Amino acid sequence: MKSMRHLQRGQGMTEYIIIVAMIAIAAIAVYQYFGQTVRNQTAAIAQELAGNDGTGAKTAAQTASGQAVTVGDTRNTLDDYVNQKGK
Repeated sequence: MKSMRHLQRGQGMTEYIIIVAMIAIAAIAVYQYFGQTVRNQTAAIAQELAGNDGTGAKTAAQTASGQAVTVGDTRNTLDDYVNQKGK
């Protein structure tokens, strides 16, 4: 009877580890997807926490955000990626 409970505990722990790993992978993907904006915002927060002025990093985050919107507004086709547009 004890061995059955031990196996169930192991299964629960394995499921927990898988869920935590999936959350970590998703967080990394989101962080990379939002890219420079998140990095600059994180830098601004770190500067402010250190007692320094984080205005420069905040401005850089706003600039990166504007650039991301501009890039996101363009519609690309496969021709754009293989330099065949207009041929």
